[in-house]
Amino acid sequence: MQDTGSLRRARISTDAFPDTKRLQMWREVYGRGIAAVDIEPIGDTPFHADVTFSQLPSVGIAAGSRSPAHYRASKELATRAKDFVVISMLRSGRASATQFGKELISGVGSASVIAPLEPSTSTMLTEGSFVTLICALPVIARRAPHYTQAFGRPIPSSNAALRLLARYADIVANDASAADPAIARSASEHLLDLAALALGAHGDYAELARLRGGTAARLTAIKSDILKGIGDSELSTEAIAIRHGISPRYVRKLFEQDGSSFSAFVLAERLAKAHRMLVDRSFGHLNIAQIAHESGFGDVSYFNRAFRRHFGSRPSDFREAAKCVWREQRD
Repeated sequence: MQDTGSLRRARISTDAFPDTKRLQMWREVYGRGIAAVDIEPIGDTPFHADVTFSQLPSVGIAAGSRSPAHYRASKELATRAKDFVVISMLRSGRASATQFGKELISGVGSASVIAPLEPSTSTMLTEGSFVTLICALPVIARRAPHYTQAFGRPIPSSNAALRLLARYADIVANDASAADPAIARSASEHLLDLAALALGAHGDYAELARLRGGTAARLTAIKSDILKGIGDSELSTEAIAIRHGISPRYVRKLFEQDGSSFSAFVLAERLAKAHRMLVDRSFGHLNIAQIAHESGFGDVSYFNRAFRRHFGSRPSDFREAAKCVWREQRD
């Protein structure tokens, strides 16, 4: 895996292959060319698979879905992945993964850890989805020197670092800003620190990973959650804390360490959403009160005051200016 210094994305799907050559081409392109595995479908279900790859410095993310099939890495094929540790999290369906004669998956939300150089078999027993991290072995070894202790057993779904890792991997894989080299390097560091914690880093190594990556990744996950529900006027630290399994006090502390506050972040994002809606023609049918409500403001008077303080003009001024632009575009 090359250290490109930025994020690169690619998607591969059997939908792009001719029906009569779907399995053959997937075996060659994905099985031999990418994953270094032999593929054997299970049952009579038409074979299909869809995987999106996101590559950052020293770590890659593969997320997708598959029909039932065995994915076998022989001793020969396993040597091609000698420099990586693979952590694969089951998102849905039933699956099995074996290495060293041991089962590595314990249900949805758990993760298997595939050791380099050794044969393994990963099987989707039903239609299912997954997210897999391919971590550079030398980098993981520096962060979690005892990483080999994670081999031969599943990481349970109750593992807090694993849950946060899955959340953060989703955010990184879907965030366009990660294409910026500086952001990509930072995201990579956070992913690798969380991976080290999930693999069992302890002592000073765990403390460093928590301080450097765990805290930053948790705040990123919380901010992402807030943005998804920014239009909910009942959004609160309590509601966010419950969803993330932490205390409201810790939520507030994370924002304070970031030089902000929960309420300031929420207000700024609500105002930003309202501004986007005011100048977007597709929301031209909504009046200002409706836009305030859609942006999470329960009090229109407060919205008007906050908007004017933040942008220096009233919401109605922005709407009128936008209407002029819309008319010019139409004419």
